[in-house]
Amino acid sequence: MTGSDKLLLDHPAEAVARLTISNPSKRNALDHEILDALTAVLPQLDSGIDVRCLIITGADPVFSAGYDIGSIPDESFETDAEALVAHPFPAALAALDAFPWPTVAAINGHCLGGGLELALTCDLRVAARSARLGMPPAKLGLIYGHTGIERFIQTIGAPRTRELFFTGRNYPAERAEAIGLVNDVTDDGDLADAAVELAAGIAGNAPISMKGNKQTIDTLLANPVLSEELKRELVELRESCFTSGDFREGITAFGEKRKPRWTGR
Repeated sequence: MTGSDKLLLDHPAEAVARLTISNPSKRNALDHEILDALTAVLPQLDSGIDVRCLIITGADPVFSAGYDIGSIPDESFETDAEALVAHPFPAALAALDAFPWPTVAAINGHCLGGGLELALTCDLRVAARSARLGMPPAKLGLIYGHTGIERFIQTIGAPRTRELFFTGRNYPAERAEAIGLVNDVTDDGDLADAAVELAAGIAGNAPISMKGNKQTIDTLLANPVLSEELKRELVELRESCFTSGDFREGITAFGEKRKPRWTGR
């Protein structure tokens, strides 16, 4: 349970959880209820090794049209517009950033604005061939948050980020893959199965590796220049695997040509 009918939770494969944004009347726009539910449910899913990969998707036919900004009354536009832009989106993304297991965005349709940043916060992205991805702030008179723009720069580089934000274009899935916005493109009817197959494959790997490698990647992205303390922490993190049961089990299972039995320790 997520506490909201607009954010649905199911478990499509072993050790895989899937959250589906379901706000069809507003093309899965991200409102307070959805964002609050996302912020609340993510820590609950990290309660051991029962969930080792997370999929985020949208109820067909769209992933998410972005922020829910469609109904600001004229008489209080400035106050209400600022409040809308300051809604709990950052908290939801922070919770997703903090989720220690790999995450996959299954982009089943249009993925715009805040919806695209949500997808970009996931570790991997798979898109349906008919999906369109775009950043429309230039079409709305909106200056996007610097933390969000930084996320795009880290993912696709400064030149492509400029192109994305300056033109306001919606990119076909193949173009999005070519510039690094998504990792893979599938036929529309194959997306859900492809995302589950990817997530199940990830979840079947050693838990200690999944958490440790994700932590290392996130640390390197957040700290382009490593302090001596961070270097020591990353070396200690790597060295911790050598005394783990999972490392011993992985080596043993490889030699015995069998599926490993992970414990997460």
